[in-house]
Amino acid sequence: MRSKSFEGMVCSIATVLDAVGDRWAMLILRDLVLGLRRYDDLRRSTGIANATLADRLRQLEQNGLIERRLYQSGPDRHEYLPTAKGRDIALVLQALAQVGDQWQPDGGPPLRFMNAQTGRRVELGLVEEGTGARVGHQDLRVEAGPGADDLMRWRLARKTERA
Repeated sequence: MRSKSFEGMVCSIATVLDAVGDRWAMLILRDLVLGLRRYDDLRRSTGIANATLADRLRQLEQNGLIERRLYQSGPDRHEYLPTAKGRDIALVLQALAQVGDQWQPDGGPPLRFMNAQTGRRVELGLVEEGTGARVGHQDLRVEAGPGADDLMRWRLARKTERA
């Protein structure tokens, strides 16, 4: 069962969460980004129930994160591929992986993100626009952007009031 929609909420994070839906959908997107394409492979990788997998695939397709392609007729079988919008989720997946690696360091990370050209590891980080200089979390400030509504400005003002 899907939770209440965030539609109409002026928040980029809520927009992505609404498109993805839930944690099962994130694991499905993980597998699609890793190259799995077929229903049975997604089922095996996640251990998800058939009804839940079918529902999440349908939701991801409706939200424009994946596309379904016929690869066999009689019986019809489909494969699933991330769209450009779905591939954007790879950034979120990598961020989750980096945090998860820090939380559970025993045995090393289960995935390594590598530059295909150089073979060197890559990681997500905060960089300053224009210069590319790294920015530490302690130096990060969040402020209202041009698309902020009154509620977003209130959220930011509450933090300032309590600081």
